[in-house]
Amino acid sequence: MSKKLVVGLSGNLTRPSKTKAFVSHIVAEMASSTGAASTVFDLEDLGQSFPLARRIGDLDPLARNIVERLLAADVLVVGSPTFKGSYTGLFKHFFDLLDPSSLRGKPVILAATGGGDRHSLVVEHQLRPLFGFFEALTLPTAIYASDKDFANGVLVSEAIHARARQAVAEAYRAVPRSVGIAA
Repeated sequence: MSKKLVVGLSGNLTRPSKTKAFVSHIVAEMASSTGAASTVFDLEDLGQSFPLARRIGDLDPLARNIVERLLAADVLVVGSPTFKGSYTGLFKHFFDLLDPSSLRGKPVILAATGGGDRHSLVVEHQLRPLFGFFEALTLPTAIYASDKDFANGVLVSEAIHARARQAVAEAYRAVPRSVGIAA
């Protein structure tokens, strides 16, 4: 049996990024729990061909490889910073490039970051419908972290750590039948 893969995608537009740190934390929790291989990308990793791409074939080989790794993942962890109550435009652009059936049944942990708690419903009102369109298996526990949950770019909130562990446990339970990770 080949080693399973957990892939994270952060919709951040700058580095360093709390969102990428947050997604990386969740991916590391999932990989540690399952023994899976893991990798995390952000939109910056897609390079210069990405913003102007109208289809996957318009991407350069490096960006296409990232898309292929994301599609091959056994579990996805996706996160975006919140801008004006939603995910970033380039985050949406990335998913606009994908075939509508490409994420069908794939377990997805949803995450978002924002300046304050008033944006916390972005995961339910923006991210969950997006992945519903793709017929992905979005896990019940979505995770939102605000600026107060970080110190020097590191997630410090025990409540958010607990929600991340809960989402990972749900993913762990969702994965065995579909990809063979023993529970």
